[in-house]
Amino acid sequence: MARILIVDDAKFMRMTLSNILIKANYEVVGEAENGVQAVELFEKEKPDLVTMDITMPELNGIEALKEIKSKFADAKIIMCSAMGQQKMVVEAIEAGAKDFIVKPFDENRVIEAITRVLG
Repeated sequence: MARILIVDDAKFMRMTLSNILIKANYEVVGEAENGVQAVELFEKEKPDLVTMDITMPELNGIEALKEIKSKFADAKIIMCSAMGQQKMVVEAIEAGAKDFIVKPFDENRVIEAITRVLG
């Protein structure tokens, strides 16, 4: 069972993703509401995969992605973005994100992206 860390500043989005993942038999090892917490939780939990929101306070998703990848080159991170953030998604992929999912979340797309990234 893959261990997943959910990062999003909106509690509702974390809850939505968490429900999708648990239903698909993934283990949610933690939730972070900003990039600083994301980096700390990643170091502590060493999850198999992270879903990372792009727009967050303190440290945005792209900055958190870069920080995690600099310490853990093999980290698997899927970015989550709202519509119209294509430029930031491209920047995230260039920084090492494995995929991205668009909000509002489509359950099948979320599971498909996670399955593919976990290989």
